[in-house]
Amino acid sequence: MATSAARPGTVPPKDLESFQAHLNKSTRILALLGAGLSASSGLPTFRGAGGLWRTHDAVQLATPEAFGRDPGLVWQFYNYRRHMALQAKPNPAHYALADLARKKDGFLTLSQNVDGLSPRASHPEDKLKLLHGSLYDVKCSDFFCNYFEKNNYTDPIVPALAIPTDDSDPTTTEAIKARELDISDENIALPEIDYNHLPKCPTCKRGLLRPGVVWFGEMLPKDVLSDIDEWLTESDKIDLIMVIGTSAKVYPAAGYVDLARAKGARVAVINMDKKDQPASGMYKRDWFFEGDAATIVPELLKSVVGEITEMPDAAGTA
Repeated sequence: MATSAARPGTVPPKDLESFQAHLNKSTRILALLGAGLSASSGLPTFRGAGGLWRTHDAVQLATPEAFGRDPGLVWQFYNYRRHMALQAKPNPAHYALADLARKKDGFLTLSQNVDGLSPRASHPEDKLKLLHGSLYDVKCSDFFCNYFEKNNYTDPIVPALAIPTDDSDPTTTEAIKARELDISDENIALPEIDYNHLPKCPTCKRGLLRPGVVWFGEMLPKDVLSDIDEWLTESDKIDLIMVIGTSAKVYPAAGYVDLARAKGARVAVINMDKKDQPASGMYKRDWFFEGDAATIVPELLKSVVGEITEMPDAAGTA
């Protein structure tokens, strides 16, 4: 098939044809997802240039020690992220991957994202492994309590964490819908929230609830890793691994690319940055699709999932 120049953000026809021919016959497929998948949904990321939230290094807020020192500040950071993610919508790539999971029994998605967009796109739960947890899971921080709640979309999770609004002009009819202030801006005053107004565990009554994400210094969830290992050992063959919106240079993510390759997988990278290649580099039969995942992924998967038309949002019914 002759190759013609692709429009910006679309896939060159020859590459599209070869990828879809391989996808159509593939029975065991992995997808590894990173923050770039959700970029088109308008979500801010805090791992990259700057990496600041207000004047705080966002990475330094994502630790058990930070929560122990100042749970109010940490909860304000995570409540902001929950709020922003709920304002965002899953994009066509989330829905295309969810459809692929329903169409291909041997498809497993490993997500490093905590934004809840894949679950909200109704990605089958048994085919989606959240390596770093979710902003919408909450658990008790008390060592002796096992309280855990999935998919808590309450926003704010407690009244004290409500995003402050600009009530400077009470004469307008819009005062009821006062403009939310951007508390990621260090020039916006951030209220101090004491222990008594933070979310408490309903079971033990002692511990504070905390976001159900994996903080730096914590182990990845054992049950998730166990499920992935079980899937990996079910067969000596993997046909394809799609690396979407992540550089896959950090372990264990990088290790899954290597494991898939060792079982014969071809690698397809979908990323905005041509330099974001897996730690093991690109091989001759790999594909690199440069551009917006929200546009490229549905195009790549169209031969299996068809056109993405309906995009219901599970959070709307939560």
